[in-house]
Amino acid sequence: MSSHREAPEISRDPAADSTDVYAFVSPDAPDTTTLIANYIPLQEPSGGPNFYEFGWDVLYDIHIDNNGDGEADITYQFKFHVHVRDPDTFLYNVGPITSIDSTNWNRYQTYSVHRIEGGKTTVLADGLMVPPCNIGPLSTPNFANLASEAIHTLPGGIKVYAGQRAEGFYVDLGSIFDLGNLRPFEQLHAKYGMHIFSKSAPGVNATNHLNVHSIALQVPTAQLLASGSKPNPTIGVWTTASRQKTRIYDGNKTTGMSVDSGPWVQVSRLGNPLVNEVLIPMGKKDLWNTKPPMDDKEFVSYFAQPGLSALLNDLYPGVFPHLAALVKSKKARADIEAILLTGIPSGIIDGFSNYTGATLADMLRLNTSIQPSKNPNILGVLGGDLAGYPNGRRVFDDVVTIELRALAGLTYPLIDPSYKPDAAASEVDDGLTNKSVKAPYLNAFPYLGTPYSGFYNPA
Repeated sequence: MSSHREAPEISRDPAADSTDVYAFVSPDAPDTTTLIANYIPLQEPSGGPNFYEFGWDVLYDIHIDNNGDGEADITYQFKFHVHVRDPDTFLYNVGPITSIDSTNWNRYQTYSVHRIEGGKTTVLADGLMVPPCNIGPLSTPNFANLASEAIHTLPGGIKVYAGQRAEGFYVDLGSIFDLGNLRPFEQLHAKYGMHIFSKSAPGVNATNHLNVHSIALQVPTAQLLASGSKPNPTIGVWTTASRQKTRIYDGNKTTGMSVDSGPWVQVSRLGNPLVNEVLIPMGKKDLWNTKPPMDDKEFVSYFAQPGLSALLNDLYPGVFPHLAALVKSKKARADIEAILLTGIPSGIIDGFSNYTGATLADMLRLNTSIQPSKNPNILGVLGGDLAGYPNGRRVFDDVVTIELRALAGLTYPLIDPSYKPDAAASEVDDGLTNKSVKAPYLNAFPYLGTPYSGFYNPA
């Protein structure tokens, strides 16, 4: 998965689990940039009576690096609070919720937004409403209206939304975690002599009919760039979640079982999709989640020699002979390092660069001067669409296919034109596209689809 349950410790703490982060020039407002951070993975929509909510004991941050040093120059910080109108009922709501200020809604959340820059913290808003979860036609008869009411405008022309959305990341988890048993790949058996693991079939989107909690910002792009007459248009973006250092459990309390205190400690982070998931080894996954991007030189060997590239040769014998030779040569995968750790320098891809400098740091890199595509391609830069991943990440980009093909050697000619990728490298995928998502993406903020209803959810 992009970053769902990607490390042992965070898999036990879903409220703080950063699952996906998106950054793109807004297609309907191209002078703005949209930033989305998702948390609380794999939500089964009918999971009541205690429906999903942001952690009131978690600090959520979206970070922007605008000078390429792997440190946050701007941070948008979110803190959530829980309110209970009637503690003597077990119900989340006691009647239909027809507006976000409905008194029928018993347990609700509000939040504050702070902007931190240059050591100075500015309160942008406090007491903003989070919409309820999409329970069903009686409890939330028009969720789209509730979500619209929960889109708030902040000073400086910023839009913000925090609440439940449909999971927009699509992936065949069942096949990928069955030792890379990609369902469509058997079609290549006759062409490449691949060992048959299973019958050829379309991919199965394991995240269909599941929800997430999103924090979405739409910010005038000029507010994200460094000061100066000609600022670098490329920004780095990542998200984190933090908890306080000390927790004391007290079973005698009536308002909660624990008290937290002390400094905030980072427990989760996410920049590029799938990095901690498939590149960082098991013994360092928890450590990775505690580190800032500027420290990623510590992990560079896992990018230079990706374990999954070597594994592909074992899983699909005879299919990737050129990749096998590359792995055996021990040459550093400078293409993977560029895509994920530095950005792609100018001169490698015509008309494109999202290079931020020599600092090795896992961040989504978005060149904000590249306008939204009129005909988007879900393969992003790999498909000739310079407005897509790895130039930032749009909600519909097929990051699984893009990264699988890169790891299979398709992008290595960018730094070594003499290398000839295996024919199969351009055909690796898990059999899914953006059309595999049942809840349609939106054409406007916050872009991710209406969350699945607990009443109608087929699961």
